[in-house]
Amino acid sequence: MGGRVARVARTWAVVLGVVAASALLPAAPAAAHNSLTGSDPRDGARLAAAPERIELRFLATPKKATTEVTVTGPDNVAATGGAPTFAGKRVTVPFRPGAAGLYIVTYRLASDDGHPVKGEIRFTVTTGTPAESPSASAPPTSAAPATSTALPTNAAPSPTPAAAGADDDGGTGWLWAAGAVVVLAALGGGLLLRRRATRR
Repeated sequence: MGGRVARVARTWAVVLGVVAASALLPAAPAAAHNSLTGSDPRDGARLAAAPERIELRFLATPKKATTEVTVTGPDNVAATGGAPTFAGKRVTVPFRPGAAGLYIVTYRLASDDGHPVKGEIRFTVTTGTPAESPSASAPPTSAAPATSTALPTNAAPSPTPAAAGADDDGGTGWLWAAGAVVVLAALGGGLLLRRRATRR
């Protein structure tokens, strides 16, 4: 009886040992592989006010030498306000907001097992610096041709009457001169005929 109990006990000991070993073996690589566990702002958030900093939280402590964090805003403009700081499993990056729109935080780091870990979170800032309108300088350029075309139309009528008046004055002057010559010739002829008549 006692031998049978001893064999059962040894069997259970072996079974429990195998189960415990199989449970512990996969846990070692999983613990060595890092991953993102949370962020502030959270992924997909919509913010009326821009945050001062962005915080990333990881499963394991990230190494400063192998961790990179970048922040870009609308039109792919950099929005990182300085170098990241590390505190345990948290990485904090100063945020420099710009125009309202979508901001993308990209991270890349190396796990203890050598595998690179990378990903991104996205959030939207609904207030910011509005983009400058390109049509603001359009009215001055379009108004310039209107003033330049108005000047010739107002000044054009004046030379035509002047030229016509000069031609008319010149024509009547020649007519008066020709009439005076005819009158003088007639008077001269009349005087000559009268002298000849008196001599006879």
